[in-house]
Amino acid sequence: MPISSAYAQAAGGAPAGFDLISLMPLVLIFVVFYFLLIRPQQKKMKAHRELIGALKRGDKVLTAGGIIGTVVKVEDDNTLLVEIAKDIRVRVARGTISEILNKQPAAKGPAQAGGSTEGAAKTGLMSQLFGKK
Repeated sequence: MPISSAYAQAAGGAPAGFDLISLMPLVLIFVVFYFLLIRPQQKKMKAHRELIGALKRGDKVLTAGGIIGTVVKVEDDNTLLVEIAKDIRVRVARGTISEILNKQPAAKGPAQAGGSTEGAAKTGLMSQLFGKK
């Protein structure tokens, strides 16, 4: 009985050396994850740490639980005393502060702040836009 030559052949081998090109998709995925997920999260955490570090007495804050109050006393590195209503004070952890609410707006001129100028009181909006009297 003849032996088929297919059984007698050696198996095809894989490349013997290390192939750097095969790692490129893995490296590309890591780079994309870094720039789209890891780096923005680190920036957000850094900004939150700076926000918590800058808390002072009199700041109006929002906690992670949704409670709005005013910082009465900074007790230590980890706790604050927050007044949530008249004569109702709560001790909260600094990490639970999600944002400061009493940020000062940028300085505005009299026209931007809602005050009217002399010319605006005498003339209408259309005449101001088109320069007609």
